[in-house]
Amino acid sequence: MKRPLGAQISHMLKDRGVDTIFGIPGVHNVEMYRGIEEAGITHVLARHEQGAGFMADGYARATGKPGVAYVITGPGLCNIMTPMGQAYSDSVPMLVISSCLDEVAAKRGQLHQMKDQRAAAEAVCDWSEEAKTADAAYQLIDRALVEFETQRPRSKHIQVPIAVLKSQADPACSIDVWERHPAIDRRDDSYAVTVTAQALIQAKRPIIVYGGGAKGMGPKLPTKLARLAGAVTFTSYAGRGLVEADYPLSCGAALSRADSVAVFEQADLVVIAGSDLAEVDVWRDELGHNCRTIRLNIDPENLSALHKTELSAFCCDAHSTLEGVSEALEGHVAQSEWVADEIKALRQRWRNEVDSDRQGIVPIADALRAALPEDTTIYSDMTQFAYVAKDIWDMDKPDMWHHPYGFGTLGYALPAAIGGKIGVGDAPVIAIAGDYGFQYTVQELGVAVELGLSLPIILWDNGKLKEIEDCMVNSQIAPNAVQALNPNFCKLAEAWGANSAHPKTLVEMQDAVKLAFKAGGPTLIYVTPEIL
Repeated sequence: MKRPLGAQISHMLKDRGVDTIFGIPGVHNVEMYRGIEEAGITHVLARHEQGAGFMADGYARATGKPGVAYVITGPGLCNIMTPMGQAYSDSVPMLVISSCLDEVAAKRGQLHQMKDQRAAAEAVCDWSEEAKTADAAYQLIDRALVEFETQRPRSKHIQVPIAVLKSQADPACSIDVWERHPAIDRRDDSYAVTVTAQALIQAKRPIIVYGGGAKGMGPKLPTKLARLAGAVTFTSYAGRGLVEADYPLSCGAALSRADSVAVFEQADLVVIAGSDLAEVDVWRDELGHNCRTIRLNIDPENLSALHKTELSAFCCDAHSTLEGVSEALEGHVAQSEWVADEIKALRQRWRNEVDSDRQGIVPIADALRAALPEDTTIYSDMTQFAYVAKDIWDMDKPDMWHHPYGFGTLGYALPAAIGGKIGVGDAPVIAIAGDYGFQYTVQELGVAVELGLSLPIILWDNGKLKEIEDCMVNSQIAPNAVQALNPNFCKLAEAWGANSAHPKTLVEMQDAVKLAFKAGGPTLIYVTPEIL
């Protein structure tokens, strides 16, 4: 039957598998809230649109399903643009649906008015479109959902004029979206398989770089392929967990270590699977190799980068292609010239360098890791604790540690962990934040309390913006504006109704973490360098 379009959109999303929406209602998007409960969708009320966006991001990363957010015109959309930018850079399927004013060219001074809201959003997401009719809204929603499945997933924005949201509309077609828009063939690209397999068979010192785009490979397959090829492996941060920690030729997520160049200089073949090799992965312009390169990536933009070596580039699904390569290499006996003891010594040296660069954090990170249950999902913020842990902490599985890699925003960990915890239910989730970034989205602690989420929050407080201070010192700049007055974080958490702990030893920290997973609400665990 006919309903206001805002209600029909919620019913359509439910029909397409959306069961949770994050957002904040306002006078301009109330019509979007008319149908939420009737459709059977759970709405999570954030304290700020930025928090809603990060929750949708965290939910999407934890579940693999699109994270959906509802926001209002103007400031509501502006507030969620930072999470949209983060989701765009980190390939997260996030759909933001907002209201918009009916007319902005001929009428000024309206509530929440922007000069060009649609264009503003497009600057931080894959695409931003305005639906001027009900049919257009339905088509754009289906387009977004299909592209999440068939292309590199990235944030998208649809805005609907207020009058259109209020208008009576027929329901969207209830036929399964995938029947009308079948997903792309996920089978391997046979030519890419053949070329890559032959190159690995011939190579004596191959290197395979696994990125986040390869994480769809079956369990143990990335390690199996590396063993069959006798390859040294690196992963991007997004690809951590793809290669088993005990694989003797694994270099971990050490692409950014300066002397990893020396390893690439020895290679006679480099296969880059599902990775952009972005600045935040390598922190230099080139890997350092001077040999043939094979790139496997679903995003053609990443195949067009300039290379100084012979390049074979394939626009394909990296993980299914590598599964085909693994099958092609069955029975192959690798003639690898890599020496496992040399790789082991190199990794130990890198660990020591990490400990030296940011002193005192490695043993705390090791203690935290030992206290976590199996299959804990981790959400971290831009903080030195996370930088150290990501470098030394081998993951057992991919997609278990989520971090604001590309856009690099502060304030990510807490709301993203809330979204992730909502998505995974009883499975363990933990947040790791720094004292400064935590205050960007501290208000979302109220959501975790309200929902009774058993969520440990490690708050690392070194009393300053230490990474920025170090950067200033290294640049011969007198440290300035790197210290701010902090609250009593434990009392602040308790004011929200959360639990808190201030462990004085590593054992006390471990005990606090274990208790926090069993608590009936969030627990802030306040950790300072003095814990050692």
